[in-house]
Amino acid sequence: MNAITETSFGYDDGDIDTNRSANPHLNDLIASRYSRRQTLFGGVSAMATAVFGGAMLSACGSSEPDEAPNVAVSAGANGTATSGMTVTLTGSVTGNSLSSGWTQVSGTPVTLTTVSPTVSTFVAPSVTTATPLVFRFTGTSISNNPTTADTTVTINPAVLGFTAVAKNRDDIVTVPAGYTATVLYRLGDPIANGVAAYKNDGTDTEFSKRAGDHHDGMTYFGLAATGTAPDPTSNTRGLLVMNHENITSSYLHAAGQTSVGGVRPEAEALKEIECHGVSVVEVNRAAGGAWSYLQSGALNRRITPLTPMTFSGPAKGDTQLKTLYSTDGTAGRGTINNCANGTMPWNTYLTAEENWAGYFRRTAGDAAVRIAAGAAKENTSLARYGISEGRGGNNNWATVVAADTTSTLYTRWNITARAGTAADGTADFRHEAFQYGWIVEIDPFNATSVPRKRTALGRMNHEGCVIGRTVPGVSPAFYMGDDAQNEYLYKFVSTAKWAAADATNADRLAMGDKYLDAGILYVAKLNADGSGTWLPLVFGQNGLTAASTVYPFADQADVLINTRLAADVLGATKMDRPEWTAVNPATGEMYLTLTNNSSRTVANTDAANPRAYTDPKTTGGGNSGNPNGHIIRLRETGDTSEALTFKWDIYAFGAGSDLDAANINLSGLDATNDFSSPDGLWFGLPSNTTGQATPVMWIQTDDGAYTDVTNCMMLAAIPGVVDDGAVKTITNTLGAATGTQATRVGKAPGTALRRFLVGPKECEITGVFTTPDGKSVFINVQHPGENGNAANITSSWPASQSGTPATPSRPRSATVVITKNDGGVIGL
Repeated sequence: MNAITETSFGYDDGDIDTNRSANPHLNDLIASRYSRRQTLFGGVSAMATAVFGGAMLSACGSSEPDEAPNVAVSAGANGTATSGMTVTLTGSVTGNSLSSGWTQVSGTPVTLTTVSPTVSTFVAPSVTTATPLVFRFTGTSISNNPTTADTTVTINPAVLGFTAVAKNRDDIVTVPAGYTATVLYRLGDPIANGVAAYKNDGTDTEFSKRAGDHHDGMTYFGLAATGTAPDPTSNTRGLLVMNHENITSSYLHAAGQTSVGGVRPEAEALKEIECHGVSVVEVNRAAGGAWSYLQSGALNRRITPLTPMTFSGPAKGDTQLKTLYSTDGTAGRGTINNCANGTMPWNTYLTAEENWAGYFRRTAGDAAVRIAAGAAKENTSLARYGISEGRGGNNNWATVVAADTTSTLYTRWNITARAGTAADGTADFRHEAFQYGWIVEIDPFNATSVPRKRTALGRMNHEGCVIGRTVPGVSPAFYMGDDAQNEYLYKFVSTAKWAAADATNADRLAMGDKYLDAGILYVAKLNADGSGTWLPLVFGQNGLTAASTVYPFADQADVLINTRLAADVLGATKMDRPEWTAVNPATGEMYLTLTNNSSRTVANTDAANPRAYTDPKTTGGGNSGNPNGHIIRLRETGDTSEALTFKWDIYAFGAGSDLDAANINLSGLDATNDFSSPDGLWFGLPSNTTGQATPVMWIQTDDGAYTDVTNCMMLAAIPGVVDDGAVKTITNTLGAATGTQATRVGKAPGTALRRFLVGPKECEITGVFTTPDGKSVFINVQHPGENGNAANITSSWPASQSGTPATPSRPRSATVVITKNDGGVIGL
């Protein structure tokens, strides 16, 4: 038997190593944690800094539930910001970390944009009171243990965040420090392939494919990636849709307008006509931040006085709209003298026909022909709208002898009735003037769509059409001024109740049919006690009948075609040239610019138009009446667009800061915010902080009274509310006349009103809109150098924007885009 040698086996109690992985031992973890404490004393260090301008705030601390209780936790300083400011949160990690980043812990939710693992930014939200926001910076160690630090940023209500631009008479667009103004879209710029660059020497043609003149009211519509559909969130690609109100003919032609024997050349007239109307042009912002327009944009379009239009609403087909061109009164040609505008929530553009009456010729004897035709009341209507016998018509287009002998493009501007022709107007153009004075709706996303003239909104010198706040189930209201001395303020309340889904309906003009073709048009009566009433312009009510001694109304179409006469009958309040309207998106209050009124006297002042005085202009003589204008506002009862009553006060009175504070400079304006002749008016969009809790209002001027001191301007304001001021009695003195007038003066604007921009020489600043994020603002400069001509150029803008040109350059109306150098929200 073989011997067996045994090896001794002892009990191992599991004390053997069978795990060959690289995972750490417990002892290694303890050692690592101990070493980290010794190094950092409080875990992975996290310092959170919030940067507001040049101020830096910090916080630091630790929170690791699995650590020993003796871990040190500390917090540094917290910070403050105001709504609209870009806030930068910067954290730091000492030691080795797997990851780091910022999150929001509490407060009004914001969107954090990650710049790097340690840096995030956000735009301070809109608030009405001080609101704390807490943010947490987290650093995660290589052993997967988080350490955090919190910082609190208290957000205060928005304030204007720029230094006021000084008044000046320079030949550039002057903006605040920290901002950049860039010329974007100028008179004559080509907007179609194959159109040559603008020579600007008076020889250019093809204006149906170029930017028109006198840029005015304007909207930016975000454009989707498809290039054909709306995208309300797009800040880098969009359509600019703008009005071209008029022309500066002295620069448009080689040597100004010409005629032979009183007859205008067709080529000149065609150029002038095509320079009026509307532009639709695609604009884009490059990755580096520069804006440009796209000459080949698929939706680029010019709408001119030659573009076919259709009528809609109650006056469609009325006898007063019948002409040789449209014998059934349902169609027309073109739109003209387009001033302010409107932007509809269903992504259409409203353009307003303002001083259209001046373009028509009416020769002696016309009134007698109309009487003989049984239309004597047309003479009353034409006179009320300023078309008297003996008018030659702006630019004398009616004198053109067209090469095409069958053309009526020029004879249409002569509204003289021809004796012996059809009394209903179907054989001549006696009714052509009735085809103008309307609000016109355009679908910018359909280049083949036919614009519609919305007759339910009345006929007047329309100065824009702004929709109020939309509330589901409530009829929306649309506010309009009639821009002439002693005219009225109107609103139209739709029959249709607002449905939010309509904002995205692809049949955009059908949405216009729904909301703009049926409803009630009202005119405003403002009482001395600060109350007011909307008076309905409805046939058969309040004297609007065939028995009226002012004008015998036949039906509702007649009331709307002759809106001014209907408002006269109702006793509406005569205003100091009602211009642009704007609605505060937070409060629903409606603001109206009353630009000036040279016919205002001491005897005919009232509470809503209380001043009559002489502005002591140092050059060119004084200006009398209400030369500096004011801005009135109203709040409707119950804050609803359907209300028929309201209260009102005057937000601000235009005046030089050196004028009598007791009776003229009633708003206490100083060198940073004094202005004259307010015109353009617009509130920031609700999609960014300039249109939320405390919205920013933009005010633009078209001035002749203060131009001895400064060029026209744009101001930014954060207004208060109706009745935040007091009743005041002033003493008016105009020549030998003197008298007192009580009025309602809003709280002095103070630093919440500030001059943001001054334009070049002899211009008007008009048209304003921003991208949805409020970080790019578009404005228009109209008719720079308007007092000069080709032989005496009085402004070289926009060529002068980059420096004085070596030789004078013919000025051009143009669109300017303004951005903030730090990429922030404009104005805050």
